Parts: sequence; C-alpha cells; structure tokens
Amino acid sequence: MVNPPTARDEPPGPVPRQLPADVRGFVNRIDDLARLDQLVDDSAASGAAIVVVGTAGVGKTSLAVHWAHRIRDRFPDGQLYVNLRGYDPGPPITPHEVLERFLHALGTPGAAVPADLESRGALFRSLLSGRRVLVVLDNAATVGQVRPLLPGNSECLVLVTSRSSLTGLVARDGAHRLSLRVLTETEATELIQRITSGYRDQDDTADVAELAGLCARLPLALRIAAERAINRPWLPLRDLISELREESALWDELTADDDDESDAIRTVFAWSYRALTAEASRMFRLLGLHPGAGFSLGAAAALAGRSPAGTRRILDNLVGAHLLEQPQADQYEFHDLLRMYASDQARADEDADTTLAAARRVLLWYLHGALGLRDQVGSGTLPWIPAALEPDVIPPRFSDRASALAWYRQERETLVRAVRTADDLEQSDLTWQLPVALYPVYAEHNHFDDWIETSTTALRVVRRLGNRVAEAEVLESLGKAHTQHFDRQYGIRLQSAALRLRHELGDTRGELNSANALGLARLRARDLLAARELFDRVATLAETLEEPYWLAVATNNVANVDLELESFDRAQQALTAALTRFRRLGDRGGEGDALRGLSRANRELDQPAQADEYIRAAVTIARTDENAAREAFWLLEAGRVQIDLGQPAEALETFQRSAALQRQLGDRAREAEALDATGVAYRAMGRPEESVQFCRRAAAMLRELDENWLLALALDHLGAALADVGERPEADASRREALTLFGRFPDPRAQRYRARLSALLTA
Repeated sequence: MVNPPTARDEPPGPVPRQLPADVRGFVNRIDDLARLDQLVDDSAASGAAIVVVGTAGVGKTSLAVHWAHRIRDRFPDGQLYVNLRGYDPGPPITPHEVLERFLHALGTPGAAVPADLESRGALFRSLLSGRRVLVVLDNAATVGQVRPLLPGNSECLVLVTSRSSLTGLVARDGAHRLSLRVLTETEATELIQRITSGYRDQDDTADVAELAGLCARLPLALRIAAERAINRPWLPLRDLISELREESALWDELTADDDDESDAIRTVFAWSYRALTAEASRMFRLLGLHPGAGFSLGAAAALAGRSPAGTRRILDNLVGAHLLEQPQADQYEFHDLLRMYASDQARADEDADTTLAAARRVLLWYLHGALGLRDQVGSGTLPWIPAALEPDVIPPRFSDRASALAWYRQERETLVRAVRTADDLEQSDLTWQLPVALYPVYAEHNHFDDWIETSTTALRVVRRLGNRVAEAEVLESLGKAHTQHFDRQYGIRLQSAALRLRHELGDTRGELNSANALGLARLRARDLLAARELFDRVATLAETLEEPYWLAVATNNVANVDLELESFDRAQQALTAALTRFRRLGDRGGEGDALRGLSRANRELDQPAQADEYIRAAVTIARTDENAAREAFWLLEAGRVQIDLGQPAEALETFQRSAALQRQLGDRAREAEALDATGVAYRAMGRPEESVQFCRRAAAMLRELDENWLLALALDHLGAALADVGERPEADASRREALTLFGRFPDPRAQRYRARLSALLTA
C-alpha cells in the first residue's frame, strides 16, 4: 500500500553553511564574548535578536563572525549570513533581495519564490519553523532592513551588527543590544604586538601604546598601522609615530569633523595610502570604482588596464597592507570604509575621462563574461553585435558549462550592480546589452528579481535611444520573465509588443522566436485559438526560412493545441510527423515531447496500451538526459495512462514523484496539477478521504496562482470525492464553482465539462 506524502515525510531541505571564514588571530573582547554567551542563553528562550552596535572600524563584524563560529554547533539546521551593506557607497541590499537568497539557500527554487516582500517573509518564517538556524545580518543601517528578516520563532537566533543603535528593534522586537567600545589601551597594545611579533620585538611598549592611541584603538586602524610597521622593520617606531602625527595634523587642517574616531581612521588610511607605490596607489583608487562589493583578479585587471600577472602582484601587496581583504581564492573585497576612501581618492586623483574609461573597461569585461556564459548555456547565435573589448583586456573564459555557471554564481550580485552602474554612467549600450546577454541564464535559473530589474532598466534605455531592434530583444525577455513569474497577462502584453515590433522591422527570425514564445504563453493560459494562430505563423515562417528545427517545433506545438481542442486524430497525425522530424534532427527533447503528445492522443482514443509504450519511451529519454523538468511534466501523462490501464497504485507513485520534482523545480502550477492527479488516483483506489485532501490542497494552490483552468479541473475532482464521502453540500459548492470557471473557456472540452456538471447539479 502506498501512503500519502505528509509534511513529516518531506525532507527538511538543505542545511546552509554561509558563515564567512573565522577571523584569524582574533584577540581580546573576552568580556564581550562572555556577554554574548550569556545573551544567547536568554535569547534561546525568547527568540529575540542580539544587536552588536558600535562605531565604524571597531570590529563588530570580526566579533560577530568569530562568536558565530563558536556557537554554530548549537544551530544544527544551518547558518545564514548576509552583508546588508548598509554603509556602502552604493545602495544597500534590500530585505526583498535578502529573502530571495535565503529562500534559495533553504531549498526554495527560483520559480517558487513569491514576488512580494510580505509573502517572501511569510515563506521564510514557515521554512524556519521548528528549525534551529543562526541568522547573521551584518552591517544593517536601519530597523527596516532587519525586521522582515526575523524568523519569528524561539529556536532560531538572529545576530545583527550596525553602526546605528537600532532602538526600534530593541523596543518593539525585544532585541538585546551589545555596545562594542574601542579597545582598552592594554588590548590595543597587545593586538599590535601580536601582529608585529617576530618582526619588531624591540619596540618599546610605551611607543606601541602611543601608536595605538593615534589609531583611536580601533581594530581596523590598528591592523593597518601594524602592517605598515612590519613593512618598515628598520625604521624606529618613534619615526613612524611622527609620520602618523604629521598625517593627522594635515587631516585636521583639511576637515572640520569633530569625530575623533573618524579622523583617526581616515588618518591611518591616508598614511598607508601615501606609502604605496605609484602603481599600487593607482590600483587601490581605481578599485573604488568597481560596481560590486567583491571582485576577482580578472575584473581588477580589466579595471586597471593591466595584465593579470601584474595585477595579482599588486593585489597581494594591498592585501598584505590590510587595505584589501581576500576571503577566498580569486575573490577580493574592501572593508566598506576603505571602499569609500578608495572611491574618494579616485575622484580626487584621477580625471573624469580616466575614471569613465576604467569603469567602462570593467563593465565590458562583465558583458563578455555574460556572453561566454550564454554560449555555454546553449542559447544559439547572438542576434546583435556586442560592444567590443579593448584589445588588452582578457575576458572570462569557460572550459565548460559547469565553470561558466560557477562564475555566474560568484558574480551574480555584481552583474546586477553592473547594469545599475552602466545606467548611472550613461553607458547606454552596456545598460541594455548586459541584461539581454543574461536572458537565457535568468530564464533557466528563474532569477526573477535580477531578470525583471535589469530588463526594466534596459527597456527604459532602449526606448530613450530609439533602438527598436534592441527594444524587441528586451520586450521578449521581460515578457517571458513576467509570464513565468505570477504576472502572465502583463508578460503576454510585452511579448505581443515584441512580436509586433519584429514584424514591423522585417526581422523574420526574431518574429519566429517571438511568435513561438507568445504561443506557448497563450497555450498555458488556455487561449487556444490564439495559440493555434501563433504556431501556424511559426510554421509558415519556418518554411520560408527553410528552418527544419522550427518546423518540427511548430508542428509539435500545433498538435498540442489540437489535443486541448479534442481533435485527437489530427493531433496524432501531426505528432507523428513532428516525431519523425525531431529524430532526423537528433533532438531528443523534441522527440520526447512528441512521444508524450502521442501518448495523450492514444489515451484519449481509448488505446492505453499504445499510449503506455509512447510515454515510457519519453520518460526514458528524460531520465537518460537527466532532465528533471521534462521528466516531471511527462510523468503526469504516465500516471494518467496507468489509471486507464487499471493501475491506480502505480499511478499514485508516479504522480508523487512528479509532484516532488515540480516542487524542486519551483513550478507551483504543475506541482498543484500533480497533487490533483494524486487525488484522482486515490479516488480510483477507492480511498475518497485521501482524494479529498489532495484535491483540496491542489485547489488552494491553483486559486492562489489564478490558474483558472487547472483550478476548475481540481474543483471538479474535489466535488466528486466529496460526494463519495457523503459531503453533498460542499460537493455541490465545488461543482458550482467549477461550472462557473469552465464557463470562461469556449473550447469543446470546457463545454463538455459544463454540460456534465450542469446535469449533476440539476439532479
């Protein structure tokens, strides 16, 4: 006997391990660590957050990361981390963006991530319910950045760092606050001595204490100053102190800031910056122009217009001077204060033409990386000419699909920021080319926030430029994004605009693409006559262009419309022709879908044994090719064939696998369709109670998604199961709602269902 899947049967999902590496050489803060240990015991009972606050450079992140590593074993269900970048020169990361990342980390596919902030927060809290997860929110600027990210249960702990006091979080949400002070003179002296140990053991402790005082006893400034001392071991510490005092006096003359701590840290920055070689100081300030928070060797080389080998040497020097951090291989980043300082120096020491040229070089580097990624994804010939790289700039190169996707995962956030930067700098060609280059990648991975934001920006720019060819590209991409992501009607409007524009431009190949994409959207919306007209158009264009692949696609898609119109004989003929064409082309995906369609046609023609042969062959193709999306969809047909063969128990297993795969893929509509089919299988097994549960669950999901056709089917099935268990009033209510929904569709199948339901309700 096959048992129904329950919430307990479902795996808890992946266990994220997102903490940055522990801080090497962490010293002092003994009292603060003890206070955090005490607070976590109190917080574990109340579910409150802990907020570590303090001035810039005081070591909040180092303390939080170090302590998080100490207690991570208390949170076996995972650790989530995000740098909210509340004090970066650019815009901070929004809760909307963070929740998408967290939901992905917790196993939610892209297509299943809700569109609005409230729904994302609700799903996040649901996923963390009953789990022990540590959530570290670094560099929060406001309570508004934090509050939507609170898990809302006592098993989880939230650790926040901020320069602000976040009073609202303490007063309203019951957070505990730990105010981090600058180090004591003894602690600051010990930190410098520990860093310089083995290099400057001869330094007098009193002189070290004086140096610490000039650094305002701030850990960030102390580490930079100590590294400067190590690099000049022959120079007496008194001379270094004199240099720093002179820099401090100069800074006092240039500013009217009364913040001694800010003055001290800027003084240390300037002192270290002036000590750099000319090539290192130029690299440092140009890196302040980079659009992202982190960058690779290749991006830095492009930005500076240097070779990778020469760039690596300079980056190593900057890391050694504590002016850059290197959290992992080929990944560098600034402390936010140093990034702002570098950006200021770029504006002060470089002319506008130089900074613009550097920024454009790195943006082009990202564009050509995106194009290389697009090639590995396999999206076909690029229908436009990209902006050219400078001859000496080496773009990212990928040996295979896996390496390309690894680059994308690392650079995903920066690619979005690159589009924003291109727009801010009025680099219009790059502003639209980057999103269009990334279109197939966004479509494959369902990264809807990135996709919609960048493409919306691109659409504004191409319309301002009057570039109608580019506008058609962007409209098609943005239309597909909205079609796939909870706004099908708006997406269809955009795709329709793309099709009209390509027709006006005489872009036959583009028109073919747009017509097919729009036809698929119309088919899934069950606008069958419009879908049929679009697929016929694709077929005509494919014949004109002598495109055998597109002719096979059009034939297959026309047959799918005929299946929905219940023209099964005609569909069977078209699918047989499509199958032959796909096999001739060696297109296994097309072959499998044609086999799936032939199974449906034969099943509807009361030939389930023949249908079974077709669908078995289709599912074998999907599994051999390890294509989960095709397998999940084709298993729906396989289960329906099994029911017609009198094998409802086997069908139950088939539908359950389909539902599980659809959940992993994030296709909630087809997941609901699989759950509804599970209910049908239970009813065929004589178990109407379970049938009610699954059909009701499917109907709830489909109502939320506004999938009216599938909802009508689920309500029809629910009504039948409710009638079986004697719940006649509720059965009639479900059937009446189904009858109303079927009335929205003019096709023969809908008419047949309406007639049957009307007769049942009348009886």
